Amino acid sequence: MSSSRTQSSSSSSSSVWQHQYMKLHFFSRIRSLFKSKASSRKRDLQSSTQISRTQQYSEKVVAPPEILSKPPEDENEEVVLQRTVKKLHFGTFEEKEKAAIEIEKLSREDKNIRKLMAELGVLQVLVSMVASDISGHQRSAVMALIQLSHGTHTNKALMVNAGICSKLPKNVEVLHQSTRYGFAELLLSLSSLTSLQLPVASSQILPFLMETMNSDTTEMKCKEICLATINNLSLVLENAGPLVTNGAVKTLLSLILVKDLSEKALASLGQLVVTQMGKKAMEECSTVPKSLIEILTWEDKPKCQEYTAYILMVLAHQSWSQREKMAKAGIVPVLLEVTLLGSPLVQKRAVKLLQWFKDERNVRMGPHSGPQTSRVSSGIGSPMSPRSGEEGKNVMKNLVKQSLYKNMEMITRRGNVDLEKEACRLKSLIISTSSKSLTY
Repeated sequence: MSSSRTQSSSSSSSSVWQHQYMKLHFFSRIRSLFKSKASSRKRDLQSSTQISRTQQYSEKVVAPPEILSKPPEDENEEVVLQRTVKKLHFGTFEEKEKAAIEIEKLSREDKNIRKLMAELGVLQVLVSMVASDISGHQRSAVMALIQLSHGTHTNKALMVNAGICSKLPKNVEVLHQSTRYGFAELLLSLSSLTSLQLPVASSQILPFLMETMNSDTTEMKCKEICLATINNLSLVLENAGPLVTNGAVKTLLSLILVKDLSEKALASLGQLVVTQMGKKAMEECSTVPKSLIEILTWEDKPKCQEYTAYILMVLAHQSWSQREKMAKAGIVPVLLEVTLLGSPLVQKRAVKLLQWFKDERNVRMGPHSGPQTSRVSSGIGSPMSPRSGEEGKNVMKNLVKQSLYKNMEMITRRGNVDLEKEACRLKSLIISTSSKSLTY
């Protein structure tokens, strides 16, 4: 009995001793860091005061006593930093929240503090605060982590190692808009890490991003940041599978008709469509190719037209069913219009698509130039009747005439506007000239 009591008392005393030792080691580490920093600044201050004294002596001016006795300005910052880190590690919930806000402020003002925070173990504490149910507690930690992640690859890797990707909230709707925006901005910063460092498949990153983009309550700017994160992740080939599995293709297709988000969404789809899983997911979507053909008509968004033409080329390549769906959706007249009015890149892609659609039954292209056609396929390779061939030529001629007429109307309209502007300018010039008095 006495031996068991002795063992329990010894174990409790050893745990207390370990806790005291950790605190002592922590404070000695902070003290040594600040001491080295303060000594270097003190030397700089002494050298500057010596120079000022020499100048004042040469000018026979006595220096005021407050200059010599004034403490360094950064000394107060060091005291604040030491007190802030102490509260973050050992303070109450309220003290930790205030400490996180102070760390965000200090990190924004001084870049060197970001590296110092990592050495003091601040990142691990802030990551643990992210999982808190208290809104202010969570938001202050996220904002501090955003500032600490800027411009430092090491801090980002330390956040991932501390488990930030597994502590993301599972219900986006309960988050405040500022907290939701903060999480999106933090993930955008972390998405610059390599696939080996960022656990995309096994974490909450993709579910959080998809739920945020699919939510009707999410602001447009927050959705734009999420799309930029998806675009960074889609650049890594290994992330294509997890992205498709988590419904990225469906989410991106639902956003391509929103003009403010269309370019980023199409850029990500262009990365996914070249993979087998991504292409299959797009082919199974009911809005394809109608929504893509509609984007081809956006003359004020040339970049969107280029991305869309590329996606359509990949979908149409070696796929008779997709080309048939595109033809039924009316892609040919849209492509003819794009070849006349689009940018050079989209014109080139539209011409290539038109070559595939022209005389589909008899086309035979090599593997380097377009889709392969097989004689075994139903209807392919069968001889065309002279009547059907003549009808096809007439249809193509009419479509070309319509596009040319539309082009001429647009040119004429622009010319008339320019003439009206020139007439108004000449009229105002004549009036202003006649109103001036001659100087002779």
